[in-house]
Amino acid sequence: MILLQLTANTGPEECCLAVRKALQVLLRECADAGVTAEPLEQIPGDKPCNLRSVLLALEGAAAHTVAQRWRGSVQWTCPSPYRPGHKRKNWFIGAEVFEPDAPSASEALRDGDLRFETLRASGPGGQHVNKTDSAVRATHVPTGLSVKVQTERSQHANKRLARALLAHKLASAATEDTNAARNARWLQHYGVERGNAGRVFRGEGFVEI
Repeated sequence: MILLQLTANTGPEECCLAVRKALQVLLRECADAGVTAEPLEQIPGDKPCNLRSVLLALEGAAAHTVAQRWRGSVQWTCPSPYRPGHKRKNWFIGAEVFEPDAPSASEALRDGDLRFETLRASGPGGQHVNKTDSAVRATHVPTGLSVKVQTERSQHANKRLARALLAHKLASAATEDTNAARNARWLQHYGVERGNAGRVFRGEGFVEI
């Protein structure tokens, strides 16, 4: 499993729209490559359907290849659809990859430090969502950090996703403990590097060039 995060950082709403459009492209690429993509977390933008960030779990033989194609800075060149006449036409979002099964992630998350609870799923999800206790809450006892996952109807699948999400959050927290890592996180979450985009898209149709 690989976790892939698309984020608008602190960018304007145009960047949130870019995340939404990038997600659509990413999901098509996953489908073409036979990779499953499960959304774990989403932070909405100010406009309907826009996303400030989205975290996905990718699984499949080509998951690593798909994720690496997105890693880094992504540029969208398009006049602002929200501010006619605005001079800026280049909008940047970031994509970061985390591998929960990597040695460093596994070391940070020991089984003995985890507590799992099952609970009834809630919210949208069809007629079956509230009929089984398939949702899972995972807690890292030493830190008290907790996550809840109800993406899948299978308790086992949700437990695995919860563990991966918890590993991601712990790794992110550990990253902030050093100045060098904090600077790297700044680039990813607060000020995406501009002018060095790995992928560039153009126009309202979000066509890659």
